[in-house]
Amino acid sequence: MSKETNKKLVETNTALFGKENYIWMLAGLVVLAFGFFLMAGGKSTDPNVFNEKEVYSTTRITIAPILIIAGFIIEIVAIMKKPGTAE
Repeated sequence: MSKETNKKLVETNTALFGKENYIWMLAGLVVLAFGFFLMAGGKSTDPNVFNEKEVYSTTRITIAPILIIAGFIIEIVAIMKKPGTAE
């Protein structure tokens, strides 16, 4: 193959995202899902009873939102990262 033909093949085979981008996106989705999972719950069996310790726990108020924000940051990095060059 000539250099021009090889160059045309490389130009036509460029993808928007590479394998590494998809791995980072999957990691971001896992972190997001885990954050939402930690935030869920706090339901009482009796609607007349309010369990303050369960609703306002450190996990739901601090850890889960930090994980959710971290997941969104990972997603932004995954989208903005240039795909690796094929060698």
